[in-house]
Parts: sequence; structure tokens; C-alpha cells
Amino acid sequence: MTKYVIVGYVDLHLEWKKYRNFNANIWIVLISAGVVGLYTGFSLLEKGVAANEITVIAEYLPGDESINYTSPYAGGNFSCITGDDPQTLQYDKYTYLNLPKIQKAIGGKTQGLDRYPSTEYWDEKPSQTKIESLESYLQDYKEVIDESLPSGSKFGIKFLAWNFNCPKFLFNLQQYLQSQGVKFIRKKLTHIVQAYFSESTKIVFNCTGIGARSIGGVEDKNVYPGRGQVVVIKAPHIMENVLSWGDREPTYIIKRPYSNDQLILGGYFQKDDWTAATLKEQTQDILQRTTSLFPKILKENPNGNKIEDLEILRVAAGLRPCRYGGARIEKEVVELGKILIHNYGASGYGYQAGYGMANKATDLALGKSKL
Repeated sequence: MTKYVIVGYVDLHLEWKKYRNFNANIWIVLISAGVVGLYTGFSLLEKGVAANEITVIAEYLPGDESINYTSPYAGGNFSCITGDDPQTLQYDKYTYLNLPKIQKAIGGKTQGLDRYPSTEYWDEKPSQTKIESLESYLQDYKEVIDESLPSGSKFGIKFLAWNFNCPKFLFNLQQYLQSQGVKFIRKKLTHIVQAYFSESTKIVFNCTGIGARSIGGVEDKNVYPGRGQVVVIKAPHIMENVLSWGDREPTYIIKRPYSNDQLILGGYFQKDDWTAATLKEQTQDILQRTTSLFPKILKENPNGNKIEDLEILRVAAGLRPCRYGGARIEKEVVELGKILIHNYGASGYGYQAGYGMANKATDLALGKSKL
């Protein structure tokens, strides 16, 4: 049992009463309105928890922009870049197969979640365990023949992916949860115990992502940023994804659905780099790598066939919430009758693995899992 000193329920109650959505009888509190936190809220509803017993507390909400709020900056698609350990593979599979019900809940494919054909290449062939897992559930799965592989690649697959318009998806998932009765409170917590704002609060989900490194009572120094940078261009002629992985910076082209023809070009993965600013040299490198991998970007560009002819809409940097040892999904008993569920450390996989992570976390909370 972890010893957190939860004192002064009266004082905490008075602190929270000034918030419009305050409910002193809340049973479950979620910390964070990033994609993992919102997935967790959806999972709780799916498992029969009453919406009026759930409150989400977050410093940032959908629509906000901050280097510390990672989810809106993601490329946002289902890719095959995660690890090959059985648990991670299961998170991916669960998310891929269950996204249709989230798509339906938020109002259909125009609301931030749609499907596009995707091609992925690797410099080295993934493990057979991973390949067999992907083949077992990816729709339209097909391996790329050697003659069609780009230079430097040794393996490739094609399949039907899920693509996210991340800002729109987050907003509409929040709207769905609110429409069901889940409450949202904007507040920065400095210590995990602040989430237990009344005696009736029994379960807290810590979905703080990169914030798990600093929030009091957790301060997990295994959490670190994986800085990324992307370039958003207008490309009405591209309706697919192309991604390439290896022992180098990742290269990816991701279609953003229902976004007035936006295409996400990336990217970078810079370990332990907190730089919030975008870097011009990285922008140029991304444009060079993506157009080399997928020449159609330039060949069929309606404005011309040179890099300088591309219509750049935005350049953005974000911090992936990475963790040494992988994602932490763990249950702690805080005091008799009160538990804390950690659900963070998704790295760059929050959209594609996060609903599987949420399923595991909510099972832990509701007593349906031994892990």
C-alpha cells in the first residue's frame, strides 16, 4: 500500500466548490484530457460506469495548444511501429478492432476518424511474432514484394489504417463524453492527492503523460520527452499513408481526414529533448525525406513539381510522453477504499494503442484484471 497523506477533505472540498462542474459525490476522477485520458473515460462508460460518477480534471482541454499538451500535435494514424512484446501488440490489436464504436459514438468518419490505405517499410524485417500479430487482424493486409521495396528497405506491408484528425477527434470525443454526463474541470494539479477531493472519490486514473515526470506523488523519472517535428502541407492529390522505419529518424506521410486536404509530413524522434521551437533545418530535411520516399507528393502537386511549390500550412513540434520500461499501467492502493490507477507512458502510440491501454487500466480499476 502506497502511503499518500490525504488530509483535509473539508479544505479540498472548499477548494473545489468554486468550480462550476464540481460534484462532491464523484466516484472516479481522470487526470488529463489527452487521448489516453479520453479513451479511458470512454472505456469506463463502455463497462457500465455511470457518466455522472466520472470527472475529468485537466490543465489543458481539446482546443488548447501547448508543448506540454502532446495529443493535438500527433501525426495521428494507426502504424506498425510499436514494440513486439505481447502486451503492446495486444494494446494495438484491441484499439484497431474497437475504433469503429468510437467512430460511431463521435458522429461518424467526418468527425476526426476515418480509414485510408497505408504502406509501411522497414530497414530490417520485424520479428515473426509481430508479423503474425499484424497479419491476424489488419484489414487488407498484404506484404510488399521485394522488387517494389524502396532502396534500403527489407520488408514492407500494405493495409487499411485508421487516420485521425487529432484536434477534431479530441474535441468530438470530449463532446461525446460530456453529452453522456461526464464532467470536465480545467485545473492544474500539483500533487496526485488533490484528485481525491472528497471522501466519495474512490478511484483516480493518472493519465498525465509527460506530466507524470513532475506531478507530486508520482514524479516518475523514467518518463522523458521524445521530441518530434512535423510539416503540414496542402495536398488534395494524396489519399494514403506511406511510412518508413529504421535505425534513423522516422519518415512518414499521413493523410489527415476531413481537414481541407491536409497532409502530415514527418518526422523526428529526439530523446530527452524539450525544445518547443520548430527548427528550419528540420523542416527542410523532412520535406526532402518525404518527397524522396513518396515522389507522388511533388509529381502530382497542382502547384508545381518542386519542394518550394508545396503549400506549407504549418510547422509544429511536440513532445511524445515516453517512458523507460514502456507504458505504466499499474494499480496502487492509496488508503483503505481508495485506489490509484497509473496509465501513462504511451510514447508516440497513444492514438493507436491507447484504447487497449485504457481497457487494461479500467479492468484493473473495476477488478476485472489480475495484472
